[in-house]
Amino acid sequence: MRTILVIDDERPTLQMFELYLGAYGYRVLVAASGEEGLALFDAESPPLVLTDIKMPGMDGLQVLKAIKARRPATEVIVITGHGDTDLALAALGLRATDFIDKPIRRETLEAALSRAGARLDMVESAGSYGDVAATREGEVGVIHIRGSLTGETEPFLTRAFREMDAARAILFAFTPNASINGAGLDILLTLADACLASGRRAAVFGLADNFMRVLDRLGITDKAPRFADREQALAYLAGQPASS
Repeated sequence: MRTILVIDDERPTLQMFELYLGAYGYRVLVAASGEEGLALFDAESPPLVLTDIKMPGMDGLQVLKAIKARRPATEVIVITGHGDTDLALAALGLRATDFIDKPIRRETLEAALSRAGARLDMVESAGSYGDVAATREGEVGVIHIRGSLTGETEPFLTRAFREMDAARAILFAFTPNASINGAGLDILLTLADACLASGRRAAVFGLADNFMRVLDRLGITDKAPRFADREQALAYLAGQPASS
């Protein structure tokens, strides 16, 4: 049974999470403030934390920063206001691994928990955090990204990118459970710029939909368009018009 800590200053919301997550097999810890949540984190070391951003006193960003300073591998999902990309970017810059909007939709929460669970499984089984590999598909270099794209991943991603120097185009292929934080966004933007500078096309495939709005905000998708369909991405990179 995996333990999850939920931090939210609204008691009815905590009760809802306690019932819902308990029914899904989690051991649920709840805290009604950032200070209380951090104390529970220190006492229990849960691998997964779900925290609201806007709270009186210690807000969610402060909680996130404190948790990541204590245990960087903790999966922290933050709850932002609907469509609040600036807060989402701020959270990713502090190494949140995912974010969901209020009002919380069940399928969105389940998807975020599923991604976090898969990343935790990967860390527990492989003893590593993040994985990058490069392969060729014809003239396209495919860089596979599992787990979390973070600052710690940069040497591996840069090496994979260099291995694809001879490729005419680059596909950044994220697994469905992959995450990306602020440092990872900067790395992806830098590599997309490098592709453009060398006259090569780049594209992104597989990153969850909620991350796409931050890629849009940073202009990454202007330089490396995102595709939900892998074959369409490869067709674009090959210079063919993408089919609908």
